[in-house]
Amino acid sequence: TRKYQVQETLRVEKIFDPKEIEHEIETYNPLIPDGQNWKATFMIEYPDVEERRKALARLIGVEDTVWVQVEGCDKVHPIANEDLERANEDKTSSVHFMRFELDENMIARLRDGAGLAMGIDHPEMTVKVDPVSEPVRKSLVADVS
Repeated sequence: TRKYQVQETLRVEKIFDPKEIEHEIETYNPLIPDGQNWKATFMIEYPDVEERRKALARLIGVEDTVWVQVEGCDKVHPIANEDLERANEDKTSSVHFMRFELDENMIARLRDGAGLAMGIDHPEMTVKVDPVSEPVRKSLVADVS
C-alpha cells in the first residue's frame, strides 16, 4: 500500500523532519485511486547494475504495454508517468507510475464477479496472469466500489 511505501521511503532515506515527511506524503498522495481507476507503481528490478542497464535499454516503451482486462471487455492500458517523463531514447526507467481508467461497465462487471486478467505485451517482456487470484481481484474491486 501507499502507506507502507511512504514508511519504507522514510526509513531507507532516514527522513525525520516533519516538513520532509509531509513532502513525501504529498508526493505519493496522487497515487491513491479515486474510485474510477487503479493506480500502480511498476518497478523493474535487476540487482546487477550492468544487467539492469542492458534490460532497461531493451525495455523502452514497456510502460505502455502493461494492461488490465475485465472479463468481456477490452484491455485497458495505463496512463503512465503523468508526473514527469521517465524514459529517453536510450532506456526506460526502472520505476513507472501508472493509472488504469475503468469505465462504469467494467466496474459493474467486476462487482458482479467478472474475472480480471493482467499482463505485459512488450517484445522483450511478455507476461499474462489470467485470471488474477480471487483475493487480489476482490481487493482491487474494493478500490473501485
